[in-house]
Amino acid sequence: MLLTFIWITIICEDQKNDWSENLDLSAMVQPVPHVNKFTDPGYYVWCGSVTQGKDGKFYMLYSRWPLTDGFNSWPVTSEIAVAMSDKPGGPYKHLKVALPARGTQFWDGSATHNPAVISHKGKYYLYYMGTSSNAPLKKGEAYSGNWWHYRNSQRIGVAVADNPDGEWKRLDHPVLNVSPDSTTYDALMVSNPAAAFDNKGRVILLYKQVCKNGKINGGQVRFGVAFSDSPFGPFVKNNKPIFEANDGGKEWMVAEDPFVWFQKGTYLAIVRDVVGKFTGDSGAWALMTSKNGTDWQPAAHPKVVGSTFMWENKEKSASKLERPCLYLEKGKPLYLFGATRADSKESMSFNVAVPLGNSKN
Repeated sequence: MLLTFIWITIICEDQKNDWSENLDLSAMVQPVPHVNKFTDPGYYVWCGSVTQGKDGKFYMLYSRWPLTDGFNSWPVTSEIAVAMSDKPGGPYKHLKVALPARGTQFWDGSATHNPAVISHKGKYYLYYMGTSSNAPLKKGEAYSGNWWHYRNSQRIGVAVADNPDGEWKRLDHPVLNVSPDSTTYDALMVSNPAAAFDNKGRVILLYKQVCKNGKINGGQVRFGVAFSDSPFGPFVKNNKPIFEANDGGKEWMVAEDPFVWFQKGTYLAIVRDVVGKFTGDSGAWALMTSKNGTDWQPAAHPKVVGSTFMWENKEKSASKLERPCLYLEKGKPLYLFGATRADSKESMSFNVAVPLGNSKN
């Protein structure tokens, strides 16, 4: 009986390993129908995190800010909104603003951005980045001294709701803050949260971190990981950056915009391969895997989507995809969501749903 149990355990572990090693999202990527393009008139659309509501509808939490403010005003005037669709691939329609500006007496009073929504035991948790500053800016001003004050005020929060289109209750303090030690990788700012529950109910939180170097814009951009037994924290940080390349130490940024999930005993993440260290294609999306959430390696099939994607009319996209999100149904990948610019002038941006395999609109 004991030998039989051991044999079954070994087979199950082998199946888990085979599953993660054989996952090839790139082979599943299909051309994008134009109906899978989500725009919000008068606004830039960025990010895009999708979940299914209890009513069977599909909800996208996304960032938006006025076109008249210019693309780089996201840390100043962005707000997180909700869109709804009857089908996971869309079309989506704007419903309401979920996290509006609420005054600079709050840590996230100026802007909310980078939504990442996950559901667990009947609740929806929205991890996001917030900024707060009273620094004066001219309309469209970017990368000035005062603009950096907004960018550097980024911290990570969480809001909770019973339904994605309901009332989101947020905390009056960040759920993840900068480290007090000025020599750490995240001493200046933290942003770009990605979260998931594992099979034990523990939360893994991946996040962008920027160190201090004496300059207002800080030093290298890296990614960190923290864990908590509660979605509201406290989160315990790992002290070593993740998504590092063997020769990537000199790079300003190696990876960006993670999406993370846990499946069959494995942590998986999709990241933007900023300089092509993992896929050989600068700006492509890369699939990373980890058994413990702290040590990450490129998957056996690392490339997910190239630096450009294809529309259904065989037209190539004008820009790369950013801010990845993967929608899974009963463990099966159905759609990749990503934000992209409409043109090199950054006159507009939108979110697209990339079909995977035989998924239908």
